[in-house]
Amino acid sequence: MSASGGTKAIVAALGANLSIAAAKFVAFAFSGSSSMLAEGVHSVADSGNQALLLLGHKKAKRKASEEHPFGYGRERYIYSFLVAIVLFSVGGLFALYEGYEKIRHPHELSHWYWPVGVLVFAIIAEIFSFRTAIKESNEIRGTQSWTAFVRRAKAPELPVVLLEDLGALVGLILALAGVGLALLTGDPVWDGIGTICIGVLLVVIAIVLAVETKSLLLGESADTEALGRIREAIVDGERVTRIIHMRTLHLGPDELLVAAKIAVESHESAAEVARAIDEAEHRIRAAVPIARVIYLEPDIYRANETDEAAKAL
Repeated sequence: MSASGGTKAIVAALGANLSIAAAKFVAFAFSGSSSMLAEGVHSVADSGNQALLLLGHKKAKRKASEEHPFGYGRERYIYSFLVAIVLFSVGGLFALYEGYEKIRHPHELSHWYWPVGVLVFAIIAEIFSFRTAIKESNEIRGTQSWTAFVRRAKAPELPVVLLEDLGALVGLILALAGVGLALLTGDPVWDGIGTICIGVLLVVIAIVLAVETKSLLLGESADTEALGRIREAIVDGERVTRIIHMRTLHLGPDELLVAAKIAVESHESAAEVARAIDEAEHRIRAAVPIARVIYLEPDIYRANETDEAAKAL
């Protein structure tokens, strides 16, 4: 699966959120709706998040240095984790606090047509942004379910934008419901309840993003399909007879480290072994292009030693 960063989806989401944030704050100023204030802060947080994703994508392209010999690919994971923190603190916790205050000290909505009009505009804009994210994700998702795509994607940007856009759409519907019920019943407490629901939604999404990004930061192996291609590429049945053990690690969405101990024939010369390793590396890169850092250690296969090594892992 490609590790594309989904830059088009990020830019679309950023443009939508900036325009929506401005409209929401105007609506809050005229109506006093806490749902609109919470949604305005949510859109500002989302805009900042998309800026973080773009910044992380740019920083990850820096060349490897002596201090960071494996490059900066994981910058994308770090900035995605920061997105989860911002979404949790600025978006979720603020909405919970604002909703609580609205329920404690309710006040009537004024100029109700402002929040309703802005929410309808925001829903249309978010649908456009969400559609762009879905279209880009479908290009690399393959046959995976959406849940599997979010959990297994090595490039964090598209899952982040997808969840943000989904959260934004549901949040807008909750805000519209809160404002609508407050108008229909004459009880502004409903606006506060809608705000609290938005806060809970954002906290849940932030936790999901944090958990998934944490796994990437800790270091994930190649997916099952890539592992199969690497194994097939290493063993040629002639000079390389088997894989004694192998480890893979994503240094970033677009860079994979492959380290393996491979079995060679005991009668082969050093030159023949070196040639076998070079050929195996070439086959691996042809099969999995993102396998850019490869370490192959030749050894003589011994069943007992291999079993003991496997048990120690």
